[in-house]
Amino acid sequence: MHLSNQGLLVIIVVGVVAGWLAGRVMEGGGFGLIGDLLVGLVGAFIGDWLLPQLGIHLGVGMVALIINAFVGAVVLLLILRLVSGGFGRRRWL
Repeated sequence: MHLSNQGLLVIIVVGVVAGWLAGRVMEGGGFGLIGDLLVGLVGAFIGDWLLPQLGIHLGVGMVALIINAFVGAVVLLLILRLVSGGFGRRRWL
């Protein structure tokens, strides 16, 4: 499989946007640029597998890719929160 520079850039942008959005929705402060990228990229794979299993097809295009990765990233953060016992809780000083 050959991935062009433009394709790699699209994957990185989609991963960062989806990871950042998921971090905001899940009331976390995010994991920084690299952490959000990883959450978004893994979330894209999860969303790409999960949504067709549920019979949901978003179509094609950048917006559909971001929504797909966002849904997967939220699912990933939910799983991580359940496994770790609720990381990202806010501390009240």
